[in-house]
Amino acid sequence: MRSARLHDGVGATLNAGALRADARRESFGLLALLSPGLLLVFAVIIVPIGWLFWLSLFDEAGQLSAANYARFFEQASYIKTFVTTFKVAFTVTGACVVLGYPLAYMLSQLPRRAAGVCLIFVILPFWTSVLVRTYAWLVILQRKGLVNTWLMDLGVIAQPLPLANNFAGVVIGMTHIMLPFLVLPLYASMKTIDIDCLRAGMNLGASPVATFRQIFLPLSLPGLASGVVIVFVLCLGFFVTPALMGGGKVIMWAMRMEQTTSLYSNWGAGAALGVVLLAFTLALLGLFQWLLGARATGVWSRR
Repeated sequence: MRSARLHDGVGATLNAGALRADARRESFGLLALLSPGLLLVFAVIIVPIGWLFWLSLFDEAGQLSAANYARFFEQASYIKTFVTTFKVAFTVTGACVVLGYPLAYMLSQLPRRAAGVCLIFVILPFWTSVLVRTYAWLVILQRKGLVNTWLMDLGVIAQPLPLANNFAGVVIGMTHIMLPFLVLPLYASMKTIDIDCLRAGMNLGASPVATFRQIFLPLSLPGLASGVVIVFVLCLGFFVTPALMGGGKVIMWAMRMEQTTSLYSNWGAGAALGVVLLAFTLALLGLFQWLLGARATGVWSRR
């Protein structure tokens, strides 16, 4: 009896050792498979960011200094440009949500063939250069453009509306460019929602509005969150549309970086601007993820 127990114990130990060895081999295999991608990420992302941070630590004389970062707090123009950048990003993201959510919802409710045809028109702007689309909006929105001409011919307005070369023009142009980046992930998320869940809610006595608010909307939030993050991050680094549609009145952070490096040849100050923007962007993304996690935890605790 004792020998049988001893034999079982030795067998269990050997099995545990074999399982640990298999786990180690599996870990090494996964690491080997991931190593090309990790090396690519390191070479394309980590190294440039590190080089950018290293450049930001040197002033124009090549001395190690924090002057490039101090300039951000000392000069009001930098703070104004920084605030303008996030103001444009938040406004464009909000406009994309207001326009994109109903559009994605309509596409998700259409038959598959009709939805596919409509998606072509959503993706169609990708077939045209951003520069071409921006110039097209500049022609449409200028004082003698199509919009103001039609409104004045109809007697709606007496004077042309200031729709270009200002903040409104930048928002309109960027919203048109960024809208597909929100619609596509949101539409994909909405298509995965089981229609039986909505039917079950209505069978239990919920109104269509309550069914949408309590079932459809929460289930579509992951796609909405993905689209919002993509649009917001892309807006922070946008250059072409603000430079053309802003008319020199709307200066964003990327434009300030370009001016600092190309006009003044101050690579340290330009690198510092990039580091500051990256830090604030990561902080906002972390806050956004925390808020989503807290909301999801609250929803599941109530359930």
